[in-house]
Amino acid sequence: MAKKEIDPETANEIKKELAELRAQLESQKKPKKKAAKPKAEPKKKAAKPKAEKPKKPTKAEIAKAKKEAKLAKEKAEAEAKAKEEAAKRTLDDELEEQFSDEQIRNFQIEKMDMDKLTNKVCEIIADFEEKGMLQSDLWKKLKLNSRDGSRLALRLERRGLITREKILQKGRWTYKLIIEQAPIKLESLVDSPCLTCPVEQKCDPENAYPEPSPLHCQLIEDWVTVEFSKKKK
Repeated sequence: MAKKEIDPETANEIKKELAELRAQLESQKKPKKKAAKPKAEPKKKAAKPKAEKPKKPTKAEIAKAKKEAKLAKEKAEAEAKAKEEAAKRTLDDELEEQFSDEQIRNFQIEKMDMDKLTNKVCEIIADFEEKGMLQSDLWKKLKLNSRDGSRLALRLERRGLITREKILQKGRWTYKLIIEQAPIKLESLVDSPCLTCPVEQKCDPENAYPEPSPLHCQLIEDWVTVEFSKKKK
């Protein structure tokens, strides 16, 4: 049987197709490579925020702060003092603000002899000597109300007969009255030897002994001694 000849062009196409088939077969035989996983990038540590250094205050700021602190302290002290003064206020303090010195000196209590009342008040206070007497106790004794009693005390102080001393009594502020000028009692002169002394007209403090003088009179010395012993009893 005669062989059929293949033209060169067809032979080349066949060779080309065979080559492609071999390439496909070889590619199918090779194991498939797993896709490589992308490497995880190492986590970066979060950068800590840098602490800002405190700024040093300027001289002007320091001076301003000191001034404000001083003013705050002075204000607090003034408020504390005001509260303390308010707590100490009494009726007498209010009356002193309401009335002038002239009104206080000329103060009168209706239907009362102010001279007699003044002498009586001074006599009572004089019995307490330098210890003084609470004015509230005195007003009760004289049956005076607080308002009249306080104005009377102010009147006597203006005249220099007494002094008032503010004190804290049972949690309340009040005044203690102290005698300055005790009234003269006629009873103290009744037994005075000078009233019946025969040489009273010649008696003079400038006389030299043995001329009569109150500075070296035995009668006066004896009388004073007796009166003093009576008071001590």
